[in-house]
Amino acid sequence: MLRFSCEKALLQSAVNTTSRAVAAKSSIPALEGILLEGGDTLTLSGYNMQTGIRTIVDAQVQSPGRIVLSARLFGEMIRKMPDDVIVFAADENLSVHLTCGDASFEILGLSADDYPELPEVDDQFSVDIRQGTLKAMINQTSFAVSTNESRPVHTGSLFEVGDQDLTVVSVDGFRLALRREPLDRAEGGAFKFVAPGSALNEVEKICEDSDEKVTIIQGKRHLLFEAGATQLICRRLEGDFLDYKNAIPRNNPIRLTVDTKTMLGSLDRVSVVISEKLKSPVRCVFENGRVLLSAKTGAGEAKDICPLDGDGNGLEIGFNNRYLMDALRYAPADSVTLELNTSISPAVIVPADGEESFLYMVLPVRLKA
Repeated sequence: MLRFSCEKALLQSAVNTTSRAVAAKSSIPALEGILLEGGDTLTLSGYNMQTGIRTIVDAQVQSPGRIVLSARLFGEMIRKMPDDVIVFAADENLSVHLTCGDASFEILGLSADDYPELPEVDDQFSVDIRQGTLKAMINQTSFAVSTNESRPVHTGSLFEVGDQDLTVVSVDGFRLALRREPLDRAEGGAFKFVAPGSALNEVEKICEDSDEKVTIIQGKRHLLFEAGATQLICRRLEGDFLDYKNAIPRNNPIRLTVDTKTMLGSLDRVSVVISEKLKSPVRCVFENGRVLLSAKTGAGEAKDICPLDGDGNGLEIGFNNRYLMDALRYAPADSVTLELNTSISPAVIVPADGEESFLYMVLPVRLKA
């Protein structure tokens, strides 16, 4: 049966990574565990029937084998071990003996035969992108992914791979977030898919802030994200994603430039009277060179003024404070341009410097007179 030795830090990191795809509760007991497979290399896998994470660990495998261990218990044992080399030995009865320094543990495993196979992803299309870039793109769009299960396709983000660039779009019915980055590939043609938001949150965690590449492979039903020694496999979301190009109004007559942090600070101040129980839109009056912000609830009233470049002609428009703040908080630019039209048209937020690497759209809230 499986025997190997491995540095504690490496094994702990691999267990932490794969545990994120382990089912907390499952009718299949093996799915609450991590699959360990030793051959030429040691591979750990976690799978909850939606998302699977598989990672290769730098370990010395003395004898090959496969076994499933409780993710929670195995993870706890390793976390509490001293910083040393862990020696792992499993016998025919699935009993596992772990030693590390002076500490030793016994744990009972499950048969790997009960563990469902992770889906194979047939390579239809693929693309490479910097890990740091993909991490940022997911982070700056995932907040706008819908949590409403009645439109399942919008509980994910749309990825559009063009000849020159990658566009990621998330939308939840009240707002839209879009990020675009150039790609250094032009072969293979364009393709697009929708990846579940829950899986993308894990992709964001397995990507490092580095220039190392992550490969995205699109199969018929599944997607594979491969970063270094770690692979994440998830199903594609089916359905018609919002036709975002026609949903974003771009001929807005009012264009105002604001400092992102200053505007965020003003919104934060007027939001102090808004709570879960006491909801209220933030009322914005865009004048020449400034916007007047105010909010009023049963808790009290708050007002602030934020400077801006341009003339809003006195346009009065209401926003959900959190939606507008999210858009400004995640916008990767020090200053942004607000494109406005009427009090009932969406506000579009783009970079002030004209290079459209991002676009956020927030629908207004009707104000009471």
